[in-house]
Amino acid sequence: MPACGQPAQPSPATWQHGHVTAATHSTLFPQAPDTADAVLDGLDPEQREVATALHGPVCVLAGAGTGKTRAITHRIAYGVRAGILQSSSVLAVTFTNRAAGEMRGRLRQLGAAGVQARTFHSAALRQLQYFWPKAIGGSMPRLVDRKIQLVADAAAACRIRLDRNELRDVTAEIEWSKVTQTVPADYAPAAAKAGREAPRDPAEIAQIYNVYEDLKRDRSVMDFEDVLLLTVAILQDRHDIADQVRSQYQHFVVDEYQDVSPLQQRLLELWLGERDNLCVVGDASQTIYSFTGATPDHLLDFRTRHPGATVVKLVRDYRSTPQVVHLANGLLAQASGRAADHRLELISQRDAGPEPVYTEYTDEPAEAEGAARRIRELMASGVPASEIAILFRTNSQSESYEQALADVGVPYQLRGAERFFDRPEVRKAGVALRGAARFGGNDTLLDDAVDLPSQVRAVLSGEGWTTQPPAGSGAVRERWESLAALVNLAQDFAAAKTGATLADLVAELDERANAQHAPTVQGVTLASLHSAKGLEWDVVFLVGVAEGMMPITYAKTDEQVEEERRLLYVGVTRARRHLHVSWSLTRAPGGRPNRRPSRFLDGLRPGSTATVGRAAARGSGGVERGFTSRPDAAPRRTQRSPARCRVCGRTLTDAGEMKLMRCEDCPSDMDEGLYERLREWRGVQARLSGQPDFCVFTDKTLMAIAETEPTTPDELSRIPGVLKRKLDRYGDDVLTICAGQELEQGPDGE
Repeated sequence: MPACGQPAQPSPATWQHGHVTAATHSTLFPQAPDTADAVLDGLDPEQREVATALHGPVCVLAGAGTGKTRAITHRIAYGVRAGILQSSSVLAVTFTNRAAGEMRGRLRQLGAAGVQARTFHSAALRQLQYFWPKAIGGSMPRLVDRKIQLVADAAAACRIRLDRNELRDVTAEIEWSKVTQTVPADYAPAAAKAGREAPRDPAEIAQIYNVYEDLKRDRSVMDFEDVLLLTVAILQDRHDIADQVRSQYQHFVVDEYQDVSPLQQRLLELWLGERDNLCVVGDASQTIYSFTGATPDHLLDFRTRHPGATVVKLVRDYRSTPQVVHLANGLLAQASGRAADHRLELISQRDAGPEPVYTEYTDEPAEAEGAARRIRELMASGVPASEIAILFRTNSQSESYEQALADVGVPYQLRGAERFFDRPEVRKAGVALRGAARFGGNDTLLDDAVDLPSQVRAVLSGEGWTTQPPAGSGAVRERWESLAALVNLAQDFAAAKTGATLADLVAELDERANAQHAPTVQGVTLASLHSAKGLEWDVVFLVGVAEGMMPITYAKTDEQVEEERRLLYVGVTRARRHLHVSWSLTRAPGGRPNRRPSRFLDGLRPGSTATVGRAAARGSGGVERGFTSRPDAAPRRTQRSPARCRVCGRTLTDAGEMKLMRCEDCPSDMDEGLYERLREWRGVQARLSGQPDFCVFTDKTLMAIAETEPTTPDELSRIPGVLKRKLDRYGDDVLTICAGQELEQGPDGE
């Protein structure tokens, strides 16, 4: 089906036909494009703008599911393949090893394997290790993976007793202090200014923090935040080292820029120096890690800091159906705050799907059992377990869903657990496959194996793989799922690479391990909303969406509540087609049913009414060219006259009122008959395109048309909401209806 407001297209494969897809839908082992221009094939117009904007500062505002990773990896690959960028001079940074691994994998598939794609910490650690002898001398402190024991020792030295939860929370406060460059003496006023609720007396936390730093020095160890702090210190103090780094890396790409902390931003500025070859990508509406020091301000202020920046907005959602996108847009339409003022309104590019399902349960066990039953039905109808996810607000909610899935025999995997290639069974399997590749001719296990998949099955049967999964859940089942993922990968690899050998598969596994590009594990995913960011599934169950859990009880301030709303938005936008939203009235069976559905669902779920109204989202997709960067050219500001009510003259701020050009309560001179004819026509157009009515025109736009009664295309185009593509597609019909004339009927009578 065509996208909202888009005419039907001819058959050749172009970006309009769903060829812009997420990583999970890409070909497993694609061939690299033949030429630089071929790298651009399949990109939509805005993604193509990103890919070809290779000079100067570029800011990509990318909504959920709009193909941002595709756009920036094709940008890097196009620049490298066209000879505009040197692969060794590009540094792409993101926030998780998984995201960096996915980026490296995509760049490898596009023929740009030499580009460095790393997390901030990984890139800084490499530089720190290299320059330490020159800048500091002696042995570099040992990096500790987990700082919580050090914090416990510091608290004990201060004679402060912390329980397990307090220890975790104090550790988080120390991490926040370091990424915001707050020293122990300044912790208390800084925490108060940031509105943080300290888990203990701020003076006690400052004391523990101070002793923690002393203990690290005494033991010659450092934590992950120190990696960034020390790298920043070296680059600030040693201009010769900073110049050496800048001569190596001359072009920077930063993904998930809304999650940058002040410390990471400072490191980025030192990497850049006086240059502006920087491309940042982000979405303020997906800022969900502010508790770690992340802030969208750097993204939102990018144009202010870089007046010459090119800004590209990606709003075409290739992931989710119009029904899922409608709910996502609706969530943000009720939001407030600075991030909400810069939100993007997504436009689904997919065929229509089922409406989200909302279910209320008596208690939490009933909710878990209900989800498990529905998942078993979906799997029986052919939906793979790996395409289903259950997402919850806190990890403590996981246990009841693990038990419910095990009770009905549904396999599952826990997101946020050990990385795939670090699992012991995967390491052992890799050793066994490597040995078979070298000495397989002498292995009787392989005597009856006629092809690569059967060879892999034979080898892994010695590691615990069986044709049928073990019953129940737990560690045995998880080990089997890991081995089964390797078996499935071997089958896909053999199908894609004719004549592939065990040695070829081992090489592929090594490359995937280096890139952290894990194969798909066959099991329903259980994940917290925070750990689900960046992922997607065909079916998503959002569970526990009740007051007290969403927003969470301790979200007190307006800013904290809005972050909870964004967290739910992230959860909604993980779903491609099926979305199930549920809540329970009480925690345990027989309890007092005093819970209510989340306020975020007010006005969105059937039978509820909205409690707040908000203006429509700013800006559709497109490109805003930056001002010239010549020092003598001052940025030009576009002066816009305030919109005023055409009845009473009051200044209008609400987007709906601005669309009508009058206050909501001022008298309307609308032609009611014309409005009804327009609504009837809109319903026909929506049915023909398989989209909701609002995708044709919103009610407010139809009211504005009925009040204005335009007679020419120019008059119609002046009405807010009548964009060029809608004018081109629907303009003639609307003007015909406004003129009181009958539309010509198509062959089907509509």
